[in-house]
Amino acid sequence: MEKEYHFQSIAEYNAFNNHETNHPLVSVLDFSKAKERTGSKMYFDLYCVFLKDVKCGDLKYGRQYYDYQEGTLVFISPGQILEVENKIDYYQPVGHGLVFHPDMLLGTNLGKTIGEYGFFSYNTNEALHLSVKERQLVLDIFSKINVELQQSVDKHSRKVIASSIELLFNYCDRFYDRQFITREIVNKGVIDQFEALLNSYFTSEKPYTIGFPSVAYCADQLHFSTKYFGDLVKKESGTTAQEYIQNKIIEVAKNKIYGSTKTVSEIAQELGFKYSQHFSRFFKQRVGLTPNEFRTLN
Repeated sequence: MEKEYHFQSIAEYNAFNNHETNHPLVSVLDFSKAKERTGSKMYFDLYCVFLKDVKCGDLKYGRQYYDYQEGTLVFISPGQILEVENKIDYYQPVGHGLVFHPDMLLGTNLGKTIGEYGFFSYNTNEALHLSVKERQLVLDIFSKINVELQQSVDKHSRKVIASSIELLFNYCDRFYDRQFITREIVNKGVIDQFEALLNSYFTSEKPYTIGFPSVAYCADQLHFSTKYFGDLVKKESGTTAQEYIQNKIIEVAKNKIYGSTKTVSEIAQELGFKYSQHFSRFFKQRVGLTPNEFRTLN
């Protein structure tokens, strides 16, 4: 039977990995010190950054599986579940980790900006693959945080540690920008798939039944997390995924207005708008003309 764990505190996770607790809100881990383990399901009330140095089975995050191998970074935020599947035999964990409680961020600049680091919302085919130099830089920051944890806690401790974590996250932002470029072969065709998905959507009955497509819907259909998909579309097309969808709606609307005698209300329904006045307002905001004015002009 698959083992389940729920880690609510740093002390609990340290004990699980055979580490002492030097600070109640943050810990740097060397997983080679942990006991051998097998597949399990873990619930976290903590922020975690894992540098995986061993393939330990299929790593499931939410409904999808992580695209990871040795030397990748995995990000977990509070309230999320990590599963290690298809690993019946015991294995020795190898790698490093940074784990901190949300309370660690209270009163810090990172506490105000943590939501801006989108990689905590990435979940499938989206692990951060590090170069040798990037891996060493991550380990150096882990080491600096660990040195601070060996000091006596004083009024500066929280600020110093939070600043180091923020530095790590800023580097991870940079590394992901690099990955969007270097993994172009993996990402190539995403815009084409996005375009094909929208074309198929607007020639189906779906606008009638579920309205016009959301970014979350498109991301799910293409097997990405919403945040990663949005970032990827932005990198590839120069526009946000939401703007891309809106541009497609206008493109389809123009063709329907120009090439048919359907009423504005009928076209609005075909595009997924509940009320025709909402469609007319949206169209005028994007085109500068109402649908009827556009039809007359053309």
